[in-house]
Amino acid sequence: MKVNSFEELLIWQKAIEIGVKIYSLADQIPLKNDYKSRDQLIGSAISISNNIAEGFEYNNRLQFIRFLGYAKGSAGELRSQLALLVKVGRVSETTYLSLREELIVLSRQIKALINYLKNKKD
Repeated sequence: MKVNSFEELLIWQKAIEIGVKIYSLADQIPLKNDYKSRDQLIGSAISISNNIAEGFEYNNRLQFIRFLGYAKGSAGELRSQLALLVKVGRVSETTYLSLREELIVLSRQIKALINYLKNKKD
């Protein structure tokens, strides 16, 4: 199946869902008033979907692979930030574990697409 827009990609859709959850989390106390952590969380979350979209729009397989790598890196960055925030009591363990699992699954899906694109014949 040919994908005509990044909005059709399940990984982009999932990244948007995670971004919405991060915005919701960041709007709650205590993160609401922790501007530095809030901005970093939102920045990492947004970066995942934005890198998928940007890479897709280059219409170049190698560029897309590169930007998928950035998106995967941003997912890891977000997981790391959440791990720290749970340790300092800014994010609940339950929220952290749920988001962590979603991010691990998304990272695997991004990696699978990278592998597919690397092995795809023109």
